[in-house]
Amino acid sequence: MDYRQKAREYFEYTQQIRRQVHSWAELGFDLPKTVALVESELDKMGIPHQRVGKCGVSAVIGQGEKCVLLRADMDALPMKETTGLPFASTGSGTHSCGHDCHTAMLLTAAKILKEDEKNLKGQVKFMFQPAEELLAGAADMIEGGILENPRPDVAFATHISVGMPGTSVGRVFYSSGAALYSGDAIKIEIQGKAAHGSSSYMGVDAINIAAHIIIALNEIISREIPSDEHSVVLVGKMSGGDTVNTTAGSALLEVSVRAQTQEKREFLKRRVKEISEGVAATFRGSAKVDFVYGMAPLFCDEKVAADAARYVSGLGFEPVLQPCSNGTEDFTAVAEIIPSVMLNLGAGSLEEGHTCSMHNRGMNADEGVLEVGPAVYCRCAANWLEENN
Repeated sequence: MDYRQKAREYFEYTQQIRRQVHSWAELGFDLPKTVALVESELDKMGIPHQRVGKCGVSAVIGQGEKCVLLRADMDALPMKETTGLPFASTGSGTHSCGHDCHTAMLLTAAKILKEDEKNLKGQVKFMFQPAEELLAGAADMIEGGILENPRPDVAFATHISVGMPGTSVGRVFYSSGAALYSGDAIKIEIQGKAAHGSSSYMGVDAINIAAHIIIALNEIISREIPSDEHSVVLVGKMSGGDTVNTTAGSALLEVSVRAQTQEKREFLKRRVKEISEGVAATFRGSAKVDFVYGMAPLFCDEKVAADAARYVSGLGFEPVLQPCSNGTEDFTAVAEIIPSVMLNLGAGSLEEGHTCSMHNRGMNADEGVLEVGPAVYCRCAANWLEENN
């Protein structure tokens, strides 16, 4: 079957699904409309499916010993959309990371592969995943059994890329080995002692402690990480205090940590804890450090990555080998268990005027990518089964 031609034929279907999911922009594990739509479409295709974990959806087609997993995430980001699109989300979330496209493209891939089911040399399992933005959805589905009955031999995921140099439609980026950084969200609760501003010496200023912690954390990268290594320690949120004329009795910092290796990840997490507690104690307060959630670095299997590049090239798209990126993905949870690769699909470049990149409330993907993703999913699944049967 000509998967690229089929993806073209089903463009309007893919677009319709994408725009519907986009307009809902549901968050985390709370995806009732999106999940219902996925299940309804699978029913129309005659593909059996089941819930996995809190609200993930799994479906399988084909027969045989070998099995390929195809994954798409479904959740949006908690920010107000500013694109002005006629199908823009009117709620508190927006699909500024492209998961609406991923969901639609995987549904179309399921539709195409179901039509070609008799020619498949094994099984294809579809993984519609919630809560990627929480770095929690993949692990939840794994705990629910997504990697069993049947157990996949290999996994492929896609992710669109918008607003970066060269990310035009038709370019497919892949990594071999180290692909994405780890990602950890850390909450630091600082406890001081409130006092009236006229007698501040009787209190312990939690905001002052927070300020010194921020300065100290910023020194980790410049003083404790080699200059040829790139890591991230970012204080993304700060809050504290009650009124203008009292010292703050408490304050809160939220910190993001990213690293290319697990070893560096553990080092950074340890230093955030040591510095926060030490600085707080220096100023007569205390700090409680809570590692809210996190994900290890993503490594793409080198052989599977090379195979994927061949499959993409065979479709007429341009495969581009890219270095490790400092983004984070919870597809890592799958890749830690079975050989996997994530492919990034160009969906609008900086040169073409796409100035709003991922996680920007004004991000708008070039819908031409909706003809790319389904073909890539199908080709990777069918060809890998053909070659490894």
